[in-house]
Amino acid sequence: MSGLVSIITPSYNSAKYIAETIQSVQNQSYDNWEMIIIDDCSSDNSEEVIIEIQKTDSRIHFFKLNQNSGSGVARNIGIEKAAGDFMTFIDSDDIWFTDFIKNSVETIQNTKTSFVFSSYKRSNEVLEFVYSDFIVPQRVTYTDILKSNSISCLTAFLDIKTLGKKYMPKIRKRQDMGLWLQYLKEIPFAYGIKEPQAIYRIRENSLSRNKKNLLKFQWEFYREVENLSILSSTYYMLHWMYRGFMKYRN
Repeated sequence: MSGLVSIITPSYNSAKYIAETIQSVQNQSYDNWEMIIIDDCSSDNSEEVIIEIQKTDSRIHFFKLNQNSGSGVARNIGIEKAAGDFMTFIDSDDIWFTDFIKNSVETIQNTKTSFVFSSYKRSNEVLEFVYSDFIVPQRVTYTDILKSNSISCLTAFLDIKTLGKKYMPKIRKRQDMGLWLQYLKEIPFAYGIKEPQAIYRIRENSLSRNKKNLLKFQWEFYREVENLSILSSTYYMLHWMYRGFMKYRN
């Protein structure tokens, strides 16, 4: 097993959690990785926390934006700087289990696929598992993701040596979904690992928990990013609303 893994982490006012996130990367059983952290003009002491850890680990690379630009812009800068054979993402408050990278690379090799993703556990802010695990399908296609984005940034894992680099669309929300769909237009499916490989921390002010606020963004995504007709957009929107409701039921 070989190949450099580029890990992309946008950070904004993450001082409370970022050390735990970095630790979960450093604890990986697969150690050939680089972690690219892009600070989106934080106003807390995130930068100091990250730089202190960086001093002890040359695999961590830190960059700071001059103005607050959003997580999509930060991730795209990380994609641009990524030098690995594989590319994956982890946000600044989430956690990987020890074998996440190892299992992702092995799954790509064993299944001869180029895009894998995993199930994950869902916790509250203090890592209590008060929500059920999110178990992913074994495979998803382009149309599956239009109905419900079961690929989280937390576990998406791409063989960019095979697929090449693509970038997130320049939109306020749903940038990750836009990236997955770009790849799924070119490959038959992404392969899902059923066993949870990570912890997604659900914070009280998380926008993903407020589906009403996302309705407008989701509709604009179908119409303006994917250029779907009104009829098709309505069809996928109804699926997305139902599955989104089911996803966040305890």
